[in-house]
Amino acid sequence: MSAWRWNSDWPAPAKLNLFLHVTGRRPDGYHLLQTVFRFIDRCDTLRFAPRTDGAIVLATPTPGVAPDDDLTVRAARLLQAATGCRQGATISLDKRLPMGGGLGGGSSDAATVLLALNHLWQTGLTRPRLEKLGLALGADVPVFVHGRNTFAEGVGEAFTDVDLPPAAYLVLHPAVHVPTAAIFGAPELCRATPPMRPADWRPGIGRNDLEPVACARFPAVAGHLAWLRQEAPAALMTGSGACVFAAFPDTAAAAAVFARLPAGMAGWVSTGLAAHPLAEL
Repeated sequence: MSAWRWNSDWPAPAKLNLFLHVTGRRPDGYHLLQTVFRFIDRCDTLRFAPRTDGAIVLATPTPGVAPDDDLTVRAARLLQAATGCRQGATISLDKRLPMGGGLGGGSSDAATVLLALNHLWQTGLTRPRLEKLGLALGADVPVFVHGRNTFAEGVGEAFTDVDLPPAAYLVLHPAVHVPTAAIFGAPELCRATPPMRPADWRPGIGRNDLEPVACARFPAVAGHLAWLRQEAPAALMTGSGACVFAAFPDTAAAAAVFARLPAGMAGWVSTGLAAHPLAEL
């Protein structure tokens, strides 16, 4: 019998963008991207209890977010609508990933809802079908459903899986919430980085095109990144910020730098994952 059951702890891991290039913009306004997503072992945790009344109830509302707008609730209702499922669920979320941090926390939560309830409700959708559903919730949701470290293109829905070497990461979290829409909407954002072939990418290649905009508008991001680059020159911002990170060969090396973190800065050491914890579900 599967280990994944009602009332189990279902993980929703963070991601890091090992590079992020904006290669163009579609007529509908969506940006064309190239990036490599890597999952790390820092996770939110969700639990699901069955309901017979068909309702989707979030037992742990996020402050400032209406339940009907919460991605976890929207994901569950989207799956109900797509499959005609009449079952319900009470969802509990233990939130560890910061909002507005560029770690994909909300998208990861939504993906875990799709994967978990598709399994628990036995609605039978394939993973590619769930990826397409997830795209309606947000550009990063499909990669969490996909479940593999991958080179992503387009608006984030075309994948070429990559095998990444073991690594530890020091992740710093400036105490600011960076709104993704504001970064992508900035007139100074570089939107014309030449695309590369997925086969040509290697760890260490590329930059984050969103980083200069976020650093200019959020000095805390710039300050954390400047400090981290003194210790690890290849440090980058992930996503649209605010978190910044650097790769190290092992957790001991990352922890040694973390031990030198100045007062007033916060972060953690994480291990890179070979795949999403639910990749084989």
